[in-house]
Order: sequence, then structure tokens, then C-alpha cells
Amino acid sequence: MNLADLLRYARVHRGGEVLAATAVVALLSALFGGTPIALPSLGSGGVTTGVPYRHELPLLSAVFLTAALDGAMSAHDAMGAAGMHRVRAVYHTALTLVVCAFSFTTEALAVGPEAGAVFVRSVLIWLGLALLSVRLLGQRLGWAVPLASALLLVWYPSNWWDWTATSPSDAFSWALAALALLTGITTIAATPWRMRGLLFRTGILRGKSGSADAQRRGGPTA
Repeated sequence: MNLADLLRYARVHRGGEVLAATAVVALLSALFGGTPIALPSLGSGGVTTGVPYRHELPLLSAVFLTAALDGAMSAHDAMGAAGMHRVRAVYHTALTLVVCAFSFTTEALAVGPEAGAVFVRSVLIWLGLALLSVRLLGQRLGWAVPLASALLLVWYPSNWWDWTATSPSDAFSWALAALALLTGITTIAATPWRMRGLLFRTGILRGKSGSADAQRRGGPTA
């Protein structure tokens, strides 16, 4: 696959729209990311607490990235052969890398490299959760699982597991990013067609099919 093929694939799979939307998110974070989100803090007698917008804005970029899974050819992609899935993987990987690079650059220029690294880490974690949400709930609800995790972080900020606030070198947060991304990629890769093929290769469906054929012929089922 050459660059021209990748660009044609991107046009059908909302590449321009995804890049534009995530660029807007990155610029908003660079310009207004330090503005706190004022919310009542649980257990503090109603005193409001502030969580900077840049902590939560990566969620939007992650959800926008999942829009590349949708499009006019999405159903055909899911049924495609191995070559089509390789094209799909290359496209999504390239798109994610471009988004992460632009997000890091804008955050690094606005705040510093540390903020850029944390922003990218958050994008990767929420992307994994968004992919999981797409597989479990459908394309239109790709935001559901990430939003549930964000609400927990907003109401209980700055804990040791809060990946939006830990240092850019925090090993746990990066391990969480790797785990979330691996989980999301695995669930998206496990299309119904691939799972059916796997079951046939392992003999599970083949055995059931043989039993059904034997029953129709009136023969033994085992």
C-alpha cells in the first residue's frame, strides 16, 4: 500500500474530519486548558473544586478517533480479507500517531513537554476505552465508557490512579495506557467474521455443523 492508497482510504473513512476535530481539541487545550471546571466536591460540604479542562479534553480526541471506524465502507471492512484488515490497521495507526504528535506539540508549546506527554497518555487510555465501548455498545456510544471513567476522575481528582494528573514518568499510568489500548485494539480486531473463522479453524463450529448434518441425514451425531 502506497501513500496514494492510504489517502484514498482516509477520504472514505473520515480522515480529514477526524484530524480537524482533534486539532480543534488540541488548540482549545493549549489556549484554555488551564481554566478549571468548577464542580461540587463530594464530601467537602459543597465547596467547589476545579479540574483543569486540559485534563479531560483528551477524551474528546479519543472519541473522535473512533469515528474513523465508521463510514460508508465500514461493514465491508469488517468482512474484508487479511489484506483489508492490514490496510485498516495501518490507517488507524497513522491517524492516531498524527493526532498524538499534533496534540503533544501544541501542549508542549503552550505549557511544556510534560503536559504534552500527559495529554498524549490520556488520549491513548481513553482511545482504548472508546474502542472497547464501540465493540460493546456500538459506534454511536463510543463515548460511554470513556465518559464513565472521566466522571470518576472529575469527582475524585489527583488520586494515585488519576492518569490525567500523575507525572509524565508515572509507570502505572503508562502501563494502564498500554493495557487500555491493547484491550481496545483486541476487541475491535475481534470482528464477528474473524471470530467465526477462528471457531471454524479450531473445529468448534465445524463439529457443530457436522452434528447438524448428521442429524439431517438421520445418522449418529457423535
